[in-house]
This record gives sequence, C-alpha cells and structure tokens, in this order.
Amino acid sequence: MIDRFAAADDPVRARIEALGASLSLPTVRKALGILEGEHASARRGGSDDVMDIRAYEPGDEARLIDWRASARQGRPMVVQRERRVTSRVWLLLDVSREMTGACERGERAWQVAANALRMFAALSLRRSDDISLVFGDASSITRVPFHGGFSQFERTLDEALDRDWSQGRNIDALLDYARRIRDRDALIVLATDEHALRDRHVAAIGRIARTHPVVLIDVATLNPFAARDAAVTDGVSGRYVPAFLRSRKSAEQVDVHRGFVAEALRRELTRCGSRLIRAASSEAMFDEFVRLVSLASVSPAFNQIRSGGAR
Repeated sequence: MIDRFAAADDPVRARIEALGASLSLPTVRKALGILEGEHASARRGGSDDVMDIRAYEPGDEARLIDWRASARQGRPMVVQRERRVTSRVWLLLDVSREMTGACERGERAWQVAANALRMFAALSLRRSDDISLVFGDASSITRVPFHGGFSQFERTLDEALDRDWSQGRNIDALLDYARRIRDRDALIVLATDEHALRDRHVAAIGRIARTHPVVLIDVATLNPFAARDAAVTDGVSGRYVPAFLRSRKSAEQVDVHRGFVAEALRRELTRCGSRLIRAASSEAMFDEFVRLVSLASVSPAFNQIRSGGAR
C-alpha cells in the first residue's frame, strides 16, 4: 500500500512541480527535445504556420534551421512553427513486487521511479502533450489514459500505486506493449530498477527506438552487503541477509559489478539512440534529470532549480 505520509511530505515532489511551473514554453520544448533526440516528427517544426524566426541557439535541433532566412541574416536562423496537434508521451512503469526493493535513502524503487515519471509529466503537460500511463506486472498490463493538469496527474498516479505489490515482473510484456504503440515518434519512458533488463530486453528497446524516442529510468537499489541495518531482507523470499555476508569486500564487489553493468547498458542504449537516466534516490534522480534537460538552456530558472532554490 502507498505511504500517505511519505507522499504528502516528499520534498522532491514540490521541486518537480516547480520545475514545470518555472520554465517558459520554448525552454520546455528544447529541454524535452534534448531527451527525445533528433527524430522525424510532424509535431514540431513541421509545415504549420510560422510563429517566429529567431537566431539559432545551442540546443536547437539542426533541422529547424531555415536556410533562406539564415542566408538573408548572415547567421543561422531557426523557424518556430505553430503546433496544431499535441504530442503524446507514454509513461510505462514496472509495478512488480521487485519494485518494492529498498534504495539508499529509505525509499522504495517504485517511489523513485514514480517521481521520475512525475518529472516527465511536469514538462510534458507544460508542452500540452497527451499523456498515457501504463502499469505492468506478471498479471496484467493496464493503460490509464490521462486528461488534466499536473495535480490531476499526481492523483491518478497515486491512486494507481495504491496496490498490494504482490505480482512478479514481466518486462517482456511492457516492451511488447511499447512496440505496438502506433503513434510513431511519441516519447516512450520506461521506468524499472537496475535488475530488470537482460540482453533480449536491450535488443527490444533498440527495435522500439527505430520509430520512437525512448528513455529508460533505471533505479539503483540498496547494496545489501553495505547496508547498516541488520534487518535487511530479500525482497522476494523475505529472508534476512546473513550478517557474515555484509562486509566491505562484498559491498565493493557488488558496487563494481553494478557499475560495470550500468555503464554497459548506457553504452548500448546510446548506440541504439535511447537515453538512460539512472539514480539511487528521488533527489539524485531529480538532479540527473535537471542536469540533462538543462543542456537545452542556461536560463536562471534552471540554475535556481539545480541549486535547490526552488524547493
């Protein structure tokens, strides 16, 4: 069941809400463009009415450059066009019992993953995107269409996460669902933990990335051999981790292995045109998200949020 107190008092959620409210629409579009990458799309920079022509800025997509205007002005110029249709964002969340695993600051993996999806929703709703939430475990794949503002999104997500978390994991089904999304070029965000993906899953993500921009949210869970709490248990079996196994050497070996696997995953996803966002807490996930999207802007709002001034 959901921890109501934690949901109400999570400071990261206030920062997420400020993230979407503090940024101008052009900045939001460029920020999401960084995560979506270069891909063909009629949604942005298409053949709709011209709204504005301005000088090219770092972070703008190269395909938006108007070469005739650039020749007249003697410098690269970007054409901004009216978006007559909304974009679509699909937020896919692993809701298996494996996602109840603990993270380094006492959160559960699903809480960190859910906050990551809130970050995408905060910017996507600012861009007037259509958002669909998809929840998957071994028993079912459930789509929750969403209409409304960010507050309604949070209520919808909180209600969906108020569950018993008893079902096993089925990443194959989630990826198969993503593969069958017909709206090509729609942004697909998949949130799970660092233990979920195998080689076949990475290959499946690569196939999806041929037609859709894909972002993987990778939640790093607690290293059981480095935990100070003597009552660390296995998330599936419920068995305690023996005290004699919790040593510095064991912890270092696990950290090295996990780091190697994460870097290999990042390289492979980058190669197929996808992006990985990995962190061990909501706060670290927020900082990583803002670091990535801030590549699109040097605005004071981003600098304030990065420094924690918008808490």
